[in-house]
Amino acid sequence: MADVVKGPDDPALDKDSVVLDAKGLRALAHPVRVQLIGLLRKYGPSTATRLAERLGVNSGTASYHLRQLGAAGFVEEDAERGNARERWWRSVHRTIWFNDPELAEREPEAVLAYLQSVAAIHTLRVQQTLNELLTMPPAWRNSFDMSDWALRLTPEEAGSLEQELKEVVSRYRRDEPAAAAGAPEGAERVTVITYVLPELDAPGASPYPAPPEADDGPAS
Repeated sequence: MADVVKGPDDPALDKDSVVLDAKGLRALAHPVRVQLIGLLRKYGPSTATRLAERLGVNSGTASYHLRQLGAAGFVEEDAERGNARERWWRSVHRTIWFNDPELAEREPEAVLAYLQSVAAIHTLRVQQTLNELLTMPPAWRNSFDMSDWALRLTPEEAGSLEQELKEVVSRYRRDEPAAAAGAPEGAERVTVITYVLPELDAPGASPYPAPPEADDGPAS
């Protein structure tokens, strides 16, 4: 799956990173395209046929979405591997950032479609792990976690929480070719998904339910 994330206000971008613009948002407004990018990052260059098999779609569908991603600059043909019979594709970037509040205001529908694609992929990731959980070695099965906490925060506190979570994750080894080569024995790919979900109270409503009224029985 793709590592498509909301980045910090001033991410330390490199040649393997890209910040989404309006065109990129529209190109990624489909879960299959997000999945294709993720597979190319995880397993390296591949063909539409092989990618289609992994996704459970037909090769024509995979080819179509790969061409759309290519037109948007997210994937490119791997000329060293391709031949007259089949085209090989590779991911252009390792990380895709979305961090433009003004773009969200200008293109609300495109942003919503993009975020829905990412949410669909996150749901699929969780379900795939659950399907494999019982067959995992105990050490990995015991490392699995799915938790939620209800907090009452200001927007500023929520932003601070989000940043602190990112700083914690950034201290650990990323799943990149160079890092994988030097990783200790037993290291595997681990996906960390974080959400900060505002749940606004209705205007004028109390955040807590009112206590039940005392029942003194029928009036005499």
